[in-house]
Amino acid sequence: MGLLYTKFYMDIDEEEWDKISIDPMVYQTIKDGVSLEIESTSLKSYKLNFKKGGKFKMFRVTGKYRLTWDDEDII
Repeated sequence: MGLLYTKFYMDIDEEEWDKISIDPMVYQTIKDGVSLEIESTSLKSYKLNFKKGGKFKMFRVTGKYRLTWDDEDII
């Protein structure tokens, strides 16, 4: 399972992602090869590529966002 913390809220492209849950926020890809670029709290940049149907969860945690995903969903 992957885990990153970011201080930035991410705008999710509705042509690539579906919001399938509100609490917690869970997004699922609509197509294959969807990229998600994340700047972590340690200021490192990450680019994740998701398979079609891949999901990630986003939780608000005191001043930052916690992102998690299953490694099987990553290309």
